[in-house]
Amino acid sequence: MRIAFYAPLKSPDHPVPSGDRQMARMLVEALGLCGHEVDISSRLRAFSREASDAAYLDLSKQADAEIARLRRRWASEGPPDAWFCYHPYYKAADLIGPPLTAEFSVPYVTAESSYSSRRNEGAWKLAQEAIAAGARQAAVNICFTERDRKGLDEAIPEGRYAMLPPFIDTTQFEGTPRKKPDAARLIAVAMMRPGDKLDSYRMLAAALEMIVDIPWTLTVVGDGPTRPEVQQAFAGLPEERLAWAGENAPEAVAELLFASDLYVWPGCGEAYGLSYLEAQAAGLPVVAQATAGVPEVVRNGDTGLLTAAGDIASIAEAIRVLLGDAAMRAEFGNRARRFVLEERSLTAAARRLDTIFGTFVRRAG
Repeated sequence: MRIAFYAPLKSPDHPVPSGDRQMARMLVEALGLCGHEVDISSRLRAFSREASDAAYLDLSKQADAEIARLRRRWASEGPPDAWFCYHPYYKAADLIGPPLTAEFSVPYVTAESSYSSRRNEGAWKLAQEAIAAGARQAAVNICFTERDRKGLDEAIPEGRYAMLPPFIDTTQFEGTPRKKPDAARLIAVAMMRPGDKLDSYRMLAAALEMIVDIPWTLTVVGDGPTRPEVQQAFAGLPEERLAWAGENAPEAVAELLFASDLYVWPGCGEAYGLSYLEAQAAGLPVVAQATAGVPEVVRNGDTGLLTAAGDIASIAEAIRVLLGDAAMRAEFGNRARRFVLEERSLTAAARRLDTIFGTFVRRAG
């Protein structure tokens, strides 16, 4: 199939790295593995940081211009076989795909669409209405987490839904992990930005202050605008315990993960967290909170330990338990690696996508 791909939050070729860009790229690759021809049909960034009527009106005008451009192109070259929109939500709605695909009778598909009635206020209410209309129109709404599926299903029960668990490209993790049973090398990989990420850094620092009586070191991989605030959060810990690795290329991150023993990241507000999958692919057990989408990518008591949301003492205790039990750490790490390589790889996702398209999209076309 010829698929028109659109990511209103961040195009796959956007210059700034993020988890959204990474997933958009992997979806393009997975669709390609299914044999589809994928075209990034629009690079319009429909992101509104604040609820603003003026900003929404401006985005609508830009979307109308994109619709006119694509209408001319499709009339000349023929329309695609499907429109695939990745991650429409209240701050980045798809204002292009639904009207254009309805006009040309092209199947409309969403992936990781989300809807929360709490956001039905101000200009975001208009975006929410666009999300709901798109979900109703879609041949299928592909959900990555039960949380998102439940939110959509409650708001739009007439929608069509299919599950695609979060996944990663495991190519970087095909080596053999070489963990030391007596080592205590912790690692966290995350951007340094305001909001949930900064909250997680502060929570992790507070947890580590509770276990300075046992040996461990922490490598922090990441950078961003709140780096000073992050480093201040860790100022109460001995400097020799911390290594600030900064931003790294994916292959370098994989090497750092391979060289570590335990992945520690509280995960405040994480939609799911691809870094958890990458860590597990490198054979690392995980300590995180059982919050938001984290349980979708970490199996509590099997590939890691998940603690109650906001309970810093429990995070500290989970780290202490895994550092103090080499056998448990090794067992969890081996299970984590099998879980990702066998169930959450790019090829596994491509197989699932192919089934979804065969069930919902080809029939709709």
